Amino acid sequence: SDALPDPLPVLARAVAGCSNHNSVGDVLLVHAIVLDVNFLYITETAARETLEQVMADALSKSGSNRSAVRAVCLAVSGVNHPTDQQRILTWLRDIFPTQVKLYVRNDAVAALASGTMGKLHGCVLIAGTGTIAYGFTEDGREARAAGAGPVLGDWGSGYGIAALALTAVIRAHDGRGPHTMLTSTILQTLGLSSADELIGWTYADPSWARIAALVPVVVSCAEAGDEVANKILKEAVQELALSVKAVVQRLGLCGADRKNSFPLVMVGGVLEANQRWDIGREVMDFISKDYPGAHPIRPKVEPAVGAALLALNEFMKECVQEAYRR
Repeated sequence: SDALPDPLPVLARAVAGCSNHNSVGDVLLVHAIVLDVNFLYITETAARETLEQVMADALSKSGSNRSAVRAVCLAVSGVNHPTDQQRILTWLRDIFPTQVKLYVRNDAVAALASGTMGKLHGCVLIAGTGTIAYGFTEDGREARAAGAGPVLGDWGSGYGIAALALTAVIRAHDGRGPHTMLTSTILQTLGLSSADELIGWTYADPSWARIAALVPVVVSCAEAGDEVANKILKEAVQELALSVKAVVQRLGLCGADRKNSFPLVMVGGVLEANQRWDIGREVMDFISKDYPGAHPIRPKVEPAVGAALLALNEFMKECVQEAYRR
């Protein structure tokens, strides 16, 4: 069945804050779920101590312990290579008994699974503070685009949009760029009196999430007709759509005639604007012109549940394979 059970069989949740060593000053959340007593699933980046703490907390809340766990799925930001996976698997193996099945994936994979009932097929586009497109074919091939962080060009991300807006304000102030409504709106939002103060504000705490929080300001200026803000959002739409197209093309998800159906899971605050200037809708319109078979999905559950569904599918597959070998 493609329907999620209602209510979800979640026995416990635990959440803890931690620092992402790949980003300056960003505080992320670790989200652990215990499902049906026997499974433990965790999403987001975390230091080892925080992960151990949140796992123990979730198990304790469920009235269970490590010996009852049958599978662990860790969906971790920054897992981009088999050596990354192996390092985390080795650590997990020190914690859990040998019979426990362990799965480690990039957190984008859990986001995909949150929209596909745990099936790894199709493409996910995440656009929040950062952005990434990640896809799978039904025979297990995978590809990704973007996701390299703001320095290396995640231009369609919340950070990318807001950074371009801040740049536009400084350019206008210097006389190097056109006048823009972004100047007065951003200064008012931040409680600053001049564009000169904006430089100090930006570098006082160069947190990616702090910059990305200005996206709604950019959207409101675009809706009010500001040409500079509109141009920034249009470029972001193109960048996000190009990320998806790159993945779809490399994997052939669209088929030879470019019309095959495939799920496109869309996740993240930038895509959930729900305003007149709807970035998610614009991205989908852009993609549909080339790939009419793209089927947009907005997940109704968080990526932690996606990780749960993914691990459950993988666990059941392994059980079937082991039974067959016997």
